[in-house]
Amino acid sequence: MYIGVTRDLYARIYQHKNKQINGFTKKYNINKLVYFESTVDIASAISREKQLKGWIRRKKNLLVEKVNPDWKDLLPELKGEGV
Repeated sequence: MYIGVTRDLYARIYQHKNKQINGFTKKYNINKLVYFESTVDIASAISREKQLKGWIRRKKNLLVEKVNPDWKDLLPELKGEGV
């Protein structure tokens, strides 16, 4: 599972889906958006990112499964295309 902060979610998803960023997501072929949160400012986004990164895998999975139990790619929904 990849956790990160971005100012432009669409651009970041595009980069990951097209393997434009070397690192964890490219190495492990992580390219589905299964959960996201919005914040009002970068400081709160970074704080939340650090919090989530400190969680054990099971707790992260439960967070995703509360809103996306089937682990579907949320990009179509985000674009208004439905899921």
